[in-house]
Amino acid sequence: MYNIKIIERSEKKQLMEENQKVAERSRSHGKLLLTGEYFVLDGAKSFAVPTKYGQDLSIESINESKLIWQSFSENGECWLEAIFNLPKLRLGNATYEANEDGGKDVLAENLKKILLETRKLNPAFLNSEKGFLVKTNLDFPRNWGLGTSSTLINNIANWAKVNPYELLENTFGGSGYDIACAQHKSPILFMKHNTKIVVEEVNFNPAFKDQLYFVYLNKKQNSREGIEHYKKMKGNLISEIKQISDLTNAFLTCENLTDFEKLMKEHELIVSKTIQLKPIQEQLFSDYFGQTKSLGAWGGDFILATGNADTANYFNQKGFSIVIPYQKMVL
Repeated sequence: MYNIKIIERSEKKQLMEENQKVAERSRSHGKLLLTGEYFVLDGAKSFAVPTKYGQDLSIESINESKLIWQSFSENGECWLEAIFNLPKLRLGNATYEANEDGGKDVLAENLKKILLETRKLNPAFLNSEKGFLVKTNLDFPRNWGLGTSSTLINNIANWAKVNPYELLENTFGGSGYDIACAQHKSPILFMKHNTKIVVEEVNFNPAFKDQLYFVYLNKKQNSREGIEHYKKMKGNLISEIKQISDLTNAFLTCENLTDFEKLMKEHELIVSKTIQLKPIQEQLFSDYFGQTKSLGAWGGDFILATGNADTANYFNQKGFSIVIPYQKMVL
C-alpha cells in the first residue's frame, strides 16, 4: 500500500476530500514538471504545476448490462468508443482513430487493462449487471503531453474509490507527480521514496511570472521511453539528487529573472550530463535571447522559456506556433 502524506493549506483540504468522493462527474488537472525530471523517480524533491487544461469524466446509469465508453477530444470529436459487456468486462466492439497510438484496438485494450486493474483494487467495481455510459472530455490536444493518461487514471480512481497512485503503478508506472497535479489546484512540491509519497502545496508567485512561457515542440514524447533511457544511462545519483532537490528549493525562493535563468541552466546541465543528451537550447535555440529548459521527458512536449513580448515571434519563426504564457497555462 502507498503511504501518502499530504501537506496542504487548510482551505484546500476540503476540496481534496470532495474530489475523492464518487460523483456523477469528475475533473482532473493536467500537469507540467518544472524541476526534477527523471530524478523525481529516485526521490528528488521536484516542483510541478497543475494546468488549467484537464479532463472530465461523466457517468450515467443505463438500462443495459454494458459499459459504453466514449472519449472526446478538445474539438468535441469522439476519438475512442468502446463497449464492454458487464460484469465480465469483455470488450464487445470499439471504434478509434486508426492512425494513432498503434492503430487497431490498442486504445480499447489499454482501457480494458485499466478497468481490470481498478477492479483488482476494488472487486466491486463494474462487477454487476448495472450498466453505465461514461464520457471523457479533454480540453487540450492529446499530443501536448499534459496528462491524458494521468487525468484518466485519477478520474477512474475517484469513481471506483481506489488509490490513484496504486492504479498508476499497476498500469502506466511513473513517479506519481502527475496524479498529485491532477488532484491539486496550486503548484506542488513532490517527493517519492519507495511507496511513500509526500505532496506539499506551495506558493509560486514571482514578480517575473509574466516573463515565463511554455513552448510546444510539436513532438509528443513517450515518457516511458524517456524513463527507460534515463535508467540505462544513470549511475550513482546521490550527489545529483541532492543538487536537484536544492535547485527545486531555489526555484521557489528566487526573486529575480536573472537568477532564475541561472537556475534553469544549471538544472539543464545536470540532466544533460546524466542522460547524455544536449540541452534543448544547444540543440535548437542557441540564438535565443532568453533561457529555455526542457520539462518531463526530454525531446518533446513543452519547454519552459523566459522571455518578453518578442518571445512568441521568435519561436513562431523557428516553426513552433504554440507559445502559452505561464499564467494562461497554470492554475
